[in-house]
Amino acid sequence: MLTVENLTHVYSNGTRALDGVNLSIAKGMFGLLGPNGAGKSTLMRSIATLQTPTSGAIRFGDIDVIEDPEALRRTLGYLPQDFGVYPRVSAYDMLDHMAILKGVAGGRERKETVEALLNQVNLWSVRKKALAGFSGGMRQRFGIAQALIGGPSLIIVDEPTAGLDPEERNRFLNLLAEIGENVVIILSTHIVEDVADLCPRMAVLAGGKIQLEGAPQELTQKLAGRVWKKSIDKSELEACRARYEVISTRLFAGRTVIHVLADADPGDGFEPVQGGLEDVYFSTLSASRRAAA
Repeated sequence: MLTVENLTHVYSNGTRALDGVNLSIAKGMFGLLGPNGAGKSTLMRSIATLQTPTSGAIRFGDIDVIEDPEALRRTLGYLPQDFGVYPRVSAYDMLDHMAILKGVAGGRERKETVEALLNQVNLWSVRKKALAGFSGGMRQRFGIAQALIGGPSLIIVDEPTAGLDPEERNRFLNLLAEIGENVVIILSTHIVEDVADLCPRMAVLAGGKIQLEGAPQELTQKLAGRVWKKSIDKSELEACRARYEVISTRLFAGRTVIHVLADADPGDGFEPVQGGLEDVYFSTLSASRRAAA
């Protein structure tokens, strides 16, 4: 179990990136949703011991993460949003090098580890290829392979599917799902579908605070009968924002489709929508922005 208690982080310029964050995360996939600038990367870096928060506590099982970061690092796998590799080195050699850095010293053990991981992430056929020639999806799968060295109990992946094409995204998410059965995996992302497809529990982080937490299906059910849509001209949007609680907009066939939140039929041509996790996310962000205004 990973426990985060009243975690706060204020940068030297006065920016309050985290503001009293509380989370309890058990084994399995946990989705952390939030827009860019919400504080997700700050939270992930704090849990991964890459920075020390201003105040609060982080515990993983019996480990006090802030007091004993080395203990956590021995059981941590981390795939940051951007990770560097030597581009001219082959996938096999790079993974072998990383295994040495992670303490897999025995030659035979290291060979077995590297070969097993390359097969697990479906990169065995390109093991001799330089990493510079890898596609975005292949690089992310390599990133997961290095994160899995040593059999970690806690894995953090930060925006792992950003920029991947649909096929690579599916392949990567299937890989995460297989891994996530026996360990704690935190999936930090702004892509709602990633969480909807994978995570039995999730939270929404915005403005440095946890705005919502629970099971995606239960959170979606709470919006039943409260989401309505209408197709309008773009020129009507501001008037609709003034009159209704508009939670999302998108262009479709030259028109603007708006979703609004209302406990009863707003009339005026609105149609009921079976709200999904995207509506949960956008309605939560809308409420957060109104509270901060």
